[in-house]
Amino acid sequence: MSERVLIDGYNRRVDYLRMSVTDRCDFRCVYCMAEDMQFLPRQQVLTLEEIYQLAQSFVALGTRKIRLTGGEPLIRPGVVRLCEQIAALPGLRELCMTTNGSQLHKLAAPLFDAGVSRLNISLDSLDPDRFKQMTRTGDLAQVIKGIDAARKAGFTRTKLNVVVMQGRNDQAINDLVSFAIDRQLDVSFIEEMPLGIISEHSRAESFFSSVQVREKIAERYTLIDSAESTQGPSRYWRVAEAPDIRLGFISPHSHNFCGTCNRVRLTVEGRLLLCLGNEHSVDLKAVLRAHPGQPQRLEKAIIEAMKLKPYRHNFEVNDDVQVVRFMNMTGG
Repeated sequence: MSERVLIDGYNRRVDYLRMSVTDRCDFRCVYCMAEDMQFLPRQQVLTLEEIYQLAQSFVALGTRKIRLTGGEPLIRPGVVRLCEQIAALPGLRELCMTTNGSQLHKLAAPLFDAGVSRLNISLDSLDPDRFKQMTRTGDLAQVIKGIDAARKAGFTRTKLNVVVMQGRNDQAINDLVSFAIDRQLDVSFIEEMPLGIISEHSRAESFFSSVQVREKIAERYTLIDSAESTQGPSRYWRVAEAPDIRLGFISPHSHNFCGTCNRVRLTVEGRLLLCLGNEHSVDLKAVLRAHPGQPQRLEKAIIEAMKLKPYRHNFEVNDDVQVVRFMNMTGG
C-alpha cells in the first residue's frame, strides 16, 4: 500500500504537527501573553483522549514529527501518559516538546522514559531580575535546575529558545551562548512575533533582528554557516570555538521561512491553524465530537484543510497586530 501524505496547494508535504495541550501557563512572558490572561473554559478544551485521537489521525496521514506545546504543557495533569501513547504510534519518528522548564526538575526523567525525543526550553536571560521581568512569575534557578535534570535524564540535542528584545535581553546574547556551550545545548534566537494585543511594550521599539544577534555573537565567537535542518523554521550556524553546538535563528520578520513550510498547528480548543501568521483554520474538535469513532471523517477534514494553507505569513515590524490570538493560544 502506498504511503499516505498530506500535500498543500503549493505542493509542500506537511508532515510536522505542533499540538497544544493547554493554553494555561505558570509564566506570563511579556511577548507571549497579557499579565491578566483569560483562559479557556474547561469544556472548550480538548480532552487528552481527543488529543491522542487527533495525533493518531495525523500520523495515519503521514505526520512524522509531533511537538507538544502550550501554554506550558507540563502543567496539564496526565501529560506524561499522553506522551507515552503518542510516542508509541507506528510511523511517528519524533515526539518533541517545548517547555518553559519550570517542571522539568520533576518530570524530565518520566518524559524521557515515556519516549519524548527532544526538548526545547525557553530561556531569555541568565540574570534573575531580568528573567523575572520578562516572565513576570518565573524562577530562573528552578528552570536551570530543570535544564540540568533533562541532561541527567538522558536528553540530547536539547535546545534553548531565546526571544530577543531590544533593551530587555539583547545584552545577554553571548552569556546565553556561553551557557549553551558549557551545558552542550543548542540555542535558537527568535525575533518577537506580532501575536496578540499587548500594552506592556512597543514591539516596534523592542525589535531586534537575527542579523543584529549574529553581529553581537560575532564579537566573541566565530560563526560558520550551516545547511542543517531539524524540520523547523530555524536557519542554523555553528560556532568554530564549540563545533558541536548549533545556533539557530528564527526570523519571521527579516527572513521569513515560509517557502518550505511543512507544518501546521493544533490549538487546545481543536482548531487546526494552517499558518502561524494567518487566521486560516478548521474546527477539528467539531468534527471529532460530531462523529465519534469515525476516524475517516476526521482524516477527510484534515486532508481538505490543506487547501486553506497559505503560501506565507506577512509579519511587519510595527505595533499593528496582524493576528489577534496570543502565542499561548497558538501553540508554541
